[in-house]
Amino acid sequence: MSRLGRMPSRFAGADQAGQRLSRAFQHRDQQREAIAPWRRWYKTARWQRLRESVLIRDQFTCRKCGTIETDTSMLVGDHIVPHRGDPELFWSQANVQCLCKTCHDRDKQAEERNHV
Repeated sequence: MSRLGRMPSRFAGADQAGQRLSRAFQHRDQQREAIAPWRRWYKTARWQRLRESVLIRDQFTCRKCGTIETDTSMLVGDHIVPHRGDPELFWSQANVQCLCKTCHDRDKQAEERNHV
């Protein structure tokens, strides 16, 4: 009786592909930050505290659709008036609202593209 040969893994190149993709995203982020240095503000502890306080203030409820979301990774601290690098607008708690990721990524982004 013959033995079955070992089949190669279908995921053999997945690690390398993931690393290439990761480098591509890092490069894209570096280019974006060079064009708009204020993008770094989103990575600060100050922004995380502001976002958290807004989510609590809005009771984890999307201001557009009214969805209550317990998973905070599915909520976005959205600027009501686009700040376009203006520090006063960026850091103003009154200018930040809670939106679910769906409303932010679909509806709000479409609104902003239409008003530019």
